[in-house]
Amino acid sequence: MSILFAGIDGGQSSTVAVVGDESGAILGRGGAGAADEVGTGPESTRLRDALALALDAALACARLPGDATFAAIVAGVSGYDGCVYGAAPRLPAERFVLMHDAPIAHAGALGGKPGVVVIAGTGSVVYARDELGKEATYGGWGYLFGDEGSAFGIAREALSLLMRASDDGERAPRLEIAKVCEYFGQSSLRALVHAFSTGTLSRAHIAAWAPYVLDAPAFRQVVQRGADRLVALSAKACEESSVKRVALSGGLFNDERYYDLVASGIAAQIAAEVLRAKYEPAEGALLLAYREAGYQVTELRE
Repeated sequence: MSILFAGIDGGQSSTVAVVGDESGAILGRGGAGAADEVGTGPESTRLRDALALALDAALACARLPGDATFAAIVAGVSGYDGCVYGAAPRLPAERFVLMHDAPIAHAGALGGKPGVVVIAGTGSVVYARDELGKEATYGGWGYLFGDEGSAFGIAREALSLLMRASDDGERAPRLEIAKVCEYFGQSSLRALVHAFSTGTLSRAHIAAWAPYVLDAPAFRQVVQRGADRLVALSAKACEESSVKRVALSGGLFNDERYYDLVASGIAAQIAAEVLRAKYEPAEGALLLAYREAGYQVTELRE
């Protein structure tokens, strides 16, 4: 039987696991729900369950036994700060490393090369690694205080715009307010706020509205501000790490217009080479798992 390795990307909306063999061949993929521990307590099993379920699904996809063991597993989790606050993950690996999701996105996006990765998924963060391996993080302050330019951040700012317009008695946004309430299944903006505050409307659900915001002319300035913030953070990261290579990673960049908005802003401001991510974050975690076990695998194949 092949020697097995796994990489896991634990996000705020979903978790993805990939299983590979010692040659770099990806054998299977699997998914599960959110893995982050934001807003959870010591009784939470969300992190543990999401990692285990995603790995089980990847094993099933690869038609491997559920009790298979791994030489190494690396899992990157959104918001991880070095501590597990709920139930600790238990995965069948000789080496298991839990880290923030920024390094796995960087490893996947740039294939281990120095540079800056801009991550815009449910949340956002900019992460740099220079020629000497020195790391630095910019943004990534979470959904309450930051995450500008992310799916949640853009949706949050669009909702705030509508709420202010409602207070000011502006007529133009009424149609947008009606559309928003219909999308979220709420009777009013205040009902929407109450649903989010009480946990019946999740961050993932709010973030899922972002594609509509990107497409709506009424929110063009909101989208531009989000993109501008990612450009500014990228410029700071490039300046302080002395690198001129930036990769864009995360689900929000699947929107071509948003990708172009951020990419062109970076290229114009700092004359950096802007790249699409080479691999997804889960695949970056898999590359780090190989490295953790001492395997020199730098290319993946299906």
